[in-house]
Amino acid sequence: MTQTQVLTLTPDQVKRYSRHIIMGQVGSVGQRKLLQSKVLIVGAGGLGSPSAVYLSLAGVGTIGIADFDVVDVSNLQRQILHHNDDVGRPKVVSAQDSIKAYNPDTNVVLHETWLTSENAMEIVSQYDLVVNGADNFPSRYLINDACYLTGKPLVDGSILIFDGQATVFVPGQGCYRCLFPSPPPPGMVPNCAEAGVLGALTGLVGSIQAVEALKLIMGIGESLTSRLLLIDALSMDFRQVRIPKNPNCPLCGDNPTVTELIDYEVFCGVAPQDGH
Repeated sequence: MTQTQVLTLTPDQVKRYSRHIIMGQVGSVGQRKLLQSKVLIVGAGGLGSPSAVYLSLAGVGTIGIADFDVVDVSNLQRQILHHNDDVGRPKVVSAQDSIKAYNPDTNVVLHETWLTSENAMEIVSQYDLVVNGADNFPSRYLINDACYLTGKPLVDGSILIFDGQATVFVPGQGCYRCLFPSPPPPGMVPNCAEAGVLGALTGLVGSIQAVEALKLIMGIGESLTSRLLLIDALSMDFRQVRIPKNPNCPLCGDNPTVTELIDYEVFCGVAPQDGH
């Protein structure tokens, strides 16, 4: 996180964030860290929506939203940043309106673009950490690599049908490639549009991502670094597995071969994407 400078909370901020400030682990020091932090959320969808809402309500000073899509009526089953009247609007614009309605003091930066190997490093480097809500493998590997190469923590999450998972990757302590060294064959893992997802599950996993981001910003608690939280919503079973750092990882291992961003569509064996 960036060095916290002296910041005086206004009377309105003291009142707005009073339930944080009275917490011993947060206090005024932690709240000032939140107000001076910058978080990039990739994807204003099922996971990005609850993450953005709770980070804004918590007082995160700057939230970047990276998304290339427009709101579709099928999104409204789970994407709480968007409303019926937003159908057809760019998701980043709809997201900005919703975030500002929740907390007008939040600075919302719009990146209405698909993250690519050409722009990801420049965008990611502007923020303290990244919350990933991308739903495809090329983007997941791209975001992971960009975060590692720029030294930014990555709060990762994913959902499908009734299953969810969340973890945190901190540079030097493992990365997404340690967990999944190579992508699955194209078509083996369906996406939400093909298999479906329980809408409320996205709220659960996205909220967990927001909690992990807040903890990282304030430097409190024990993050999900090196741990993968697995959620089975049908049985409401939560379990964790350890994610050891792989010394042979091509990105963060002892002898890295990935030292810059690559062509991730080719790496994952899929056709180039025009957007979400």
